[in-house]
Amino acid sequence: MKNFACFGKKLHHLCSCSFLKLAFLSQSMGFLLLCYYRFLLLRAKQFWVELVYFVTLSFLGYWVLKVLPVRTTDSFTPRNLDLFFTSVSATTVSSMSTVEMEVFSNGQLIVMTILMFIGGEVFTSMVGLHFKKFKLMMMMSRTEKTALVNSDVSSLSSPAKAIDENIELGLAIEPEFSHDQIDKIPAVDDQSLTLHNSIKLLGYVVLAYLLVVHFLGVAMVLVYLEFTSSARNVVKNKGLNVHTFSLFTTVSTFSSCGFVPTNENMIVFSKNSGLLLILIPQVLLGNTLYPSCLRFSIWLLGKSFKKLRDSCNYLLKNTEEVGYLHLLPSLHSSLLVVTVFGFILVQLVPFASMEWSSESLSGLNSYQKIIGSFFQTVNSRHTGETIIDLSIISPAILVLFIVMMYLPPYTSFLPAKKNLQPHNQRRKKRRGKLMENLIFSQLSYLTIFIILVCITERKSLKEDPLNFNVLNIVLEVISAYGNVGFTTGYSCKRQLNPNGDCQDKWYGFSGRWSDEGKIVLIAVMFFGRLKKFNMDGGKGWKLL
Repeated sequence: MKNFACFGKKLHHLCSCSFLKLAFLSQSMGFLLLCYYRFLLLRAKQFWVELVYFVTLSFLGYWVLKVLPVRTTDSFTPRNLDLFFTSVSATTVSSMSTVEMEVFSNGQLIVMTILMFIGGEVFTSMVGLHFKKFKLMMMMSRTEKTALVNSDVSSLSSPAKAIDENIELGLAIEPEFSHDQIDKIPAVDDQSLTLHNSIKLLGYVVLAYLLVVHFLGVAMVLVYLEFTSSARNVVKNKGLNVHTFSLFTTVSTFSSCGFVPTNENMIVFSKNSGLLLILIPQVLLGNTLYPSCLRFSIWLLGKSFKKLRDSCNYLLKNTEEVGYLHLLPSLHSSLLVVTVFGFILVQLVPFASMEWSSESLSGLNSYQKIIGSFFQTVNSRHTGETIIDLSIISPAILVLFIVMMYLPPYTSFLPAKKNLQPHNQRRKKRRGKLMENLIFSQLSYLTIFIILVCITERKSLKEDPLNFNVLNIVLEVISAYGNVGFTTGYSCKRQLNPNGDCQDKWYGFSGRWSDEGKIVLIAVMFFGRLKKFNMDGGKGWKLL
C-alpha cells in the first residue's frame, strides 16, 4: 500500500509539473503571437505580408489536397507538382490548370472553393481594412497615453525638474519620450476618430457586399439548375454535387478565378444562356466594377440610415485619407464604368463579326451566339471562364484577348485627378528612390518570363511547333500574370509527328510543359497576384 501511495504522489507531482509547463508554454505562445501580430500591424510591409499569406495558403492548400482522395484513385493520381500548381492557381485566383477538374473529389472541390474565397481580392482587401483599423486604434491609444503624461507633467510647477528628481530617487522610471517630444505629440482629435469610425464602417460594408453577392449568386444558380433540366443533367451526369457546383462556380466567378468543376469549363453550358446571364454580373461585381458598386453601396447606405450619413459622406469625400485601393473618387468611378463597357464593346464587335459563322460558335442559334459572345468578352478581363475552344479562334482575337488580360482591372479612360495616389505612397516613393530606379516595368518582367519558358520548352518548340508556338506561350504567360486562366490547350491532332500514346486532355496548355516550365508559371501567378505593388516600376529607364 505504501508503494502505491508513493507512486500516486509521484504521479500527481509529475502531472502538476506537466500542467504548469503546458500552461507556461501556452502563455509563451500567446505572447509570441501577440508580438507577431503587433509586428505585422506596425512594422511589416504590406507586400511581404501578402506574399507570405499567399505562399502559406498555397502550401497549406497543397497539403490538404494531397491528403484528401481524388475521384480517379484507381486510374489516375495527380503528381505533387501538379497538386501544388493547382493550389497556387486557386489561391492566386488564376485558374491555370495542369489536371482535369473532374479528377478532384467533392472534398477537394470544397477546399479549392475556400482557397479561392480567401484568396480573392475583395476578401484580402477587407482583411487589410481590419488590420488598418486596429493599427489606427493602437496609434490612437498610444497618443492618448502620451497626452495623459503630458497633462500630468504640465500640472507640476517644474515638470522637468520633478521628473528628474524622481528618477534619481528611484521613484519613477525614465519616460519613453523626451520633454520636447511630449510637447510635440498631438492629442487624439475628432478627425482621427472620424477616420477610425469610417474605416470600421467600410470594413462592414465590404463584408456585407461580399456575403450578399455570394448568397444571391448561389441561390440563383441553384434555382436555375432546379428549373433547367439540360443544365442539371450535365451536372449530375458528371457526378457533381449540385450544391457544391453552385457554390464553387459562384465563388470562382466572383473572385475572378475562372475555375469550373467540369473538364470543359463552361463549354458544356454554352447553350444555357440563362446561366451565362446569371454569371456575367458576378464577373463584373467582383472585379472591374467593384469600386463603382462599392461607392454606390456606401452612397445608398448613407441615404437610407441617418446615423451613418456622416461616416458615409466622409468615405465618399475623403478617399485618399481612407487609403482603400478600391474606393475611388466619384469621377474616377463614373469613368471606370464607361471604360469597362467600352472595352467589352471593343472586343464584342470584332469577336462576333469574325467568329459568328466559325467552328467555335457552331451549333448555337443567334440568341445563344449573342449571349455567348458577350459572356466570352466579359471574361477576358481577369476571370477566364470560356464557352469556346480558344485554339480554333482567329489569331487577331487572341492578340486582342492578350491585350485585355494585360490591362489592370481598374484601367480608366481618363484619371479623375492628376495624381490619384495617396500622400503616404508618394512619401514612400521618395524614400525608396534607389529601389524605384532598380525595379523593372511589368512588360520587362513578362518578357523575362516568356524567354525563360521558351528556354525550358525549347525541345517541344522544335518538335511540336503547331502546339508549342510563341503566341500560345505568350497567351499562357499573360493569362497567368493577369490571373485570368485563358488557355489554348493541347491537341494531339496538331502534332507533326503523331504519337500513338497521345491522348487529348481537358486541361491547360501548361499541363504539357516540363516541370521547369510549370515552376516558372507558378512564379508568374504569384507575380501577377501581387502586381499592384509594382505598377509604377521601370521609371528609372528612359527611352530616347
